[in-house]
Amino acid sequence: MRTARFTLDPAFTVGQVDPRLFGSFVEHLGRCVYTGIHEPGHPSADEAGLRQDVLDLVRELGVTAIRYPGGNFVSGYKWEDSVGPAESRPRRLDLAWHSTETNRFGLSEYIAFLKKVGPQAEPMMAVNLGTRGVAEALELQEYANHPSGTELSDLRASHGDKDPFGIRLWCLGNEMDGPWQTGHKTAQEYGRIAAETARAMRQQDPGVELVACGSSGQSMETFAEWEATVLQETYDLVDHISLHAYYEPLDGDVDSFLASAVDMESFIENVVATCDHVGARLKSKKKINLSFDEWNVWYMSRWQEQATTFAQDDWPEAPRLLEDSYSVMDAVVFGSLLIALLRHADRVAVACLAQLVNVIAPIMTEPGGAAWRQTTFFPFAQASRYGRGEVLDVRVDSPTYPTQKYGEADLLHATAVRAEDGSVTVFAVNRSRGEALPLEVAVAGLGVTRLVEHSALADADPDARNTLEDPERVAPHAVDGTAVTDGTLTATLEPLSWNVIRLA
Repeated sequence: MRTARFTLDPAFTVGQVDPRLFGSFVEHLGRCVYTGIHEPGHPSADEAGLRQDVLDLVRELGVTAIRYPGGNFVSGYKWEDSVGPAESRPRRLDLAWHSTETNRFGLSEYIAFLKKVGPQAEPMMAVNLGTRGVAEALELQEYANHPSGTELSDLRASHGDKDPFGIRLWCLGNEMDGPWQTGHKTAQEYGRIAAETARAMRQQDPGVELVACGSSGQSMETFAEWEATVLQETYDLVDHISLHAYYEPLDGDVDSFLASAVDMESFIENVVATCDHVGARLKSKKKINLSFDEWNVWYMSRWQEQATTFAQDDWPEAPRLLEDSYSVMDAVVFGSLLIALLRHADRVAVACLAQLVNVIAPIMTEPGGAAWRQTTFFPFAQASRYGRGEVLDVRVDSPTYPTQKYGEADLLHATAVRAEDGSVTVFAVNRSRGEALPLEVAVAGLGVTRLVEHSALADADPDARNTLEDPERVAPHAVDGTAVTDGTLTATLEPLSWNVIRLA
């Protein structure tokens, strides 16, 4: 196969990586919370009912901002249900996921969970703009953040949380463009309530950081028009607009699935263009950044089939929903999506892998039993660990292959990040299912002279996966033969592989 090539030069950069690009998402959906992160009585549970085995894996994963409590769930969320003595909290029907919500895990427990994950775990709280509005958002903000001396701040203290939670990053609703959303609104309706809520929240605290709802996907009929209308109302009041995208192979079209990041990059660039168009029209020098606060591989068609089997009178607690098992092929696509986010670090300021545990997640658990890493765990953990610094501009010269959805797609998808100490990490995916891909990278201008490590996630069986019975079937392995010689990095990327190449 023809060699793929690109050049790295410190003079040509994309932007600095915001640590929040490695965020995640905890929603009251299925077993993400209950028997996921929270399971009193589990052998590893602490005094608060948090599973220590899961906490250890979350820390290893390296997540930063964690979005909560939804997702579709938030559009029926009454924050008051989730505070105070857990045994006194009401049980509610969750319309989003046809489940019963016990509220045994709530706002205080979420903040306590973040503190146990570590100082890098930042709260990212969503407010309900589906069935509620400005007043309830302000009350939640006051309860969470005001130090003391008001009814709601004193109520928080009486619940055992004297110190304010310090939530800076807030989502103004969730997927309000979607007809499936409880309280779905037109762009004009949502733009007005988002602007009113943002304005009021800034009156209470000018330092809040706010995310307006963008489109639930590039395929939505209202895409771009939705963003333009919403931003016309909110441009000077918000900091970010959201993007959501999920990918799966449809109708057996694996080649297009492997090129999913082509769509993700197009989505990002189209939203940036729309934001900047609105800014130009408003004659504003402000730049709206992007919060890609839901992204993943998700076999959504399986969920849609499952949803039709629900009995209308059955509202289970924490049912097994969306528990996709990820293969090596899924992990390679997943890694490519991470590369897409890094390649746009100049405008993607926040990104949240949906979700963290059990629900389309990198971490799986069994009630009363083990926790383990899915194949997608490894690309995320490596990117979070080594993808900190400045993203270098990567323009590949690569062999291509035909896809039904995206035309000719590059076999090589890559980016590179330069850390403060001058070390460089190349993240690269070979999309070829059958052939290794030779790679040459010109690195003479970077001052790096040696290979630290080349690891790959690949397998002779692209359907290999980690399971409860075999939790360590798939893991990254060392690659031999990679070298840096006379300013050129040479490597061979295995077929269908995610690669991390570290240079110093």
